[in-house]
Amino acid sequence: MSRHFLAAGSAELSGGDYGIVAVVAVVALAALVIGYLLLKEVLAAGQGTTKMQEIAKAVQEGATAYLNRQRKTLAIFGAVVFLLLLVLPAEDWSERIGRSLFFLVGAVFSFAIGYLGMWLATRANLRVAAAAREGDGAREKAMRIAFRTGGVVGMITVGLGLFGAAVVVLVYAGQAPKVLEGFGFGAALIAMFMRVGGGIFTKAADVGADLVGKVEQNIPEDDPRNAATIADNVGDNVGDCAGMAADLFESYAVTLVAALILGSAAFGTAGAGLTFPLIIPAIGVITAVIGIYITRARAGESGLTTINRSFYISAVISAVLSAIAAFVFLPDSFAEATGSPAVIATVSVIIGIVLAGVILWLTGYYTGTEHKPVKDVGKSSETGAATVILSGISVGFESAVYTALVVGAAVFGAYLIGGGVALFAVALAGTGLLTTVGVIVAMDTFGPVSDNAQGIAEMSGDLEEGEGVQILTELDAVGNTTKAITKGIAISTAVLAATALFGSYSESIESKLRELGMTLTSTDLFLDRVVSPNTLIGVMIGAAVVFLFSGLAVNAVSRAAGAVVYEVRRQFREIAGIMEGTTRPEYGKVVDLVTRDSLRELTTPGLLAIFAPIAVGFGLGTGALAGYLGGAIAAGMLMAVFLANSGGAWDNAKKLVEDGHHGGKNSEAHAATVIGDTVGDPFKDTAGPAINPLIKVMNLVSLLIAPAVVTLSVGPDASDPLRIAIAVVSVLIIAAAIVVSKRRGNAIADTPSNAEATNAS
Repeated sequence: MSRHFLAAGSAELSGGDYGIVAVVAVVALAALVIGYLLLKEVLAAGQGTTKMQEIAKAVQEGATAYLNRQRKTLAIFGAVVFLLLLVLPAEDWSERIGRSLFFLVGAVFSFAIGYLGMWLATRANLRVAAAAREGDGAREKAMRIAFRTGGVVGMITVGLGLFGAAVVVLVYAGQAPKVLEGFGFGAALIAMFMRVGGGIFTKAADVGADLVGKVEQNIPEDDPRNAATIADNVGDNVGDCAGMAADLFESYAVTLVAALILGSAAFGTAGAGLTFPLIIPAIGVITAVIGIYITRARAGESGLTTINRSFYISAVISAVLSAIAAFVFLPDSFAEATGSPAVIATVSVIIGIVLAGVILWLTGYYTGTEHKPVKDVGKSSETGAATVILSGISVGFESAVYTALVVGAAVFGAYLIGGGVALFAVALAGTGLLTTVGVIVAMDTFGPVSDNAQGIAEMSGDLEEGEGVQILTELDAVGNTTKAITKGIAISTAVLAATALFGSYSESIESKLRELGMTLTSTDLFLDRVVSPNTLIGVMIGAAVVFLFSGLAVNAVSRAAGAVVYEVRRQFREIAGIMEGTTRPEYGKVVDLVTRDSLRELTTPGLLAIFAPIAVGFGLGTGALAGYLGGAIAAGMLMAVFLANSGGAWDNAKKLVEDGHHGGKNSEAHAATVIGDTVGDPFKDTAGPAINPLIKVMNLVSLLIAPAVVTLSVGPDASDPLRIAIAVVSVLIIAAAIVVSKRRGNAIADTPSNAEATNAS
């Protein structure tokens, strides 16, 4: 068999290597300082009218209460996993303790970044709405505040991710890759929970608000008479801001984990394998600062064009600086493989950067209001909701194919360039994509901040029809597209990281087999059962888990949204004066409702992600687990893009109609696109984005359990009864969680009074 990865040597850091890593740590701290300066700039902006501030405060309180309650749920999972990591095999107790401790660090960093994203977004939305009222220069100022809000979160994301990795390398040196498995796992696990919980919250509130407000009562999206509007605005922040910030942080951390593991293997005892994968993201810090500060709206230019230009400029700068770094810092040869490290690294990093640019363009084409796909979905609204849904599904399917081909070409291109260090080249492509993360986070946060700003303006009534309203409407539409773009780039990062982790998984198995005294030939035979039925079964299970996970997420939104519909209907029916605007709806009840429902839905997907690979690995073996990971990566890639882009197309088709096309607001075409958007909401903001951390959590679990699977499968300590028992217990845990989830109903929806009211209506 041709070797595409190398046995990991124990990398040793020289004095110069320690100096490089220390400089990287300083760059990471500088990113945090710049984030703080941007934060002060955002908070210095005007806060608008008293009524605007009251609405913003309600959103702030709801978002903070939700994340505080979510933190308690996550702390339980964190404590359990911390103890389990202490039990898993490691080289020594220092490695075990470090892996568990940095699991907590990764988890805390992930939650902190999500929390910061929420905290700042709930304050910036008010300031963007206020800026839109300021006359001359209002558009540029509103856009600058929204984008620099994202810039704060972007700088904190890259700063904490890079600082955490640099500290581990400084402290653990050759053991750093193993310890970083815990760091990446903590970041990925918390991100998945925040994605799922926040996604259920935001889309339950959004769908419930739209179905009762727009469709049944024929009132605007953010009308203050709708009891779900505050919950909807809260959801934008705990789902899109907190969820995506944590998601991109864990992508950052996990990609670094894979690059450092494979870099150590590629360069053996040389320290370059531990330093170069840190240098490339450090370059990304510099280019992120440039990208954020050069984003300035020009007269007559669309906001999306402005943001895209900044992205492309920062990407080009990253490519140039990364090439220089490769030729300056890399040695002349690899430990065992042939080829020029500088050339391979340069081309691989550029492949990752180019991939980010292509995904930006491709996703923008399929979800932007100015392009044919969304225009076609908008046109289909003239014949009803069914054709809107069908055309949106078509867009999702088609875009998934092209995105998969582009990402596949990038992975294969890096693989071919790498030769004997092929998987290290794939990991470097991932680090190349990481150089754009600071700007990507800014683009993503821009969306919900703009959306909330429009909501605050509409609910307060303090922004009359005119230029201010047009500014916020434009920024909201641009934000829909930037959110879709960042989801496309996030899943691309997930695939690159998961592919590299797949190589790390193979290396972990080989290392354990050699430790048990098996020959390399035996190792090859052990890993190469490609045509084994076990492997094929693993592929099918891996793909099936992605579908099951997506189904659980969408079903959770459906149940929670149903409860919101009942509650909003009840308030319209029972509280006099709501429609006349003389009585304030009970906003807090809807916030409490979706908070409860979203948090109780976290357990099942979390248990599925952790225990499914354990069941396959211990039950069917390492070959089946390899197939499982392959099936999950492939199906996850296609499913995530399909869900994100179909949902994005439906959302912007609705915006297109609301801008006056095909009959405009309150027309039958508008009602049809609202239905399409409500279907797309859990697609693009719950199930789709949650797949990104899902596939990385499953890869990291597989990487962590691989030595134990090998130990119980072959060698002197092999034990089939224990191995099968672990698999059976894992299956029973998953089955019990799914049964409980499926039997779970809505407390409000199941009450007789609501059922009778629904029948009466």
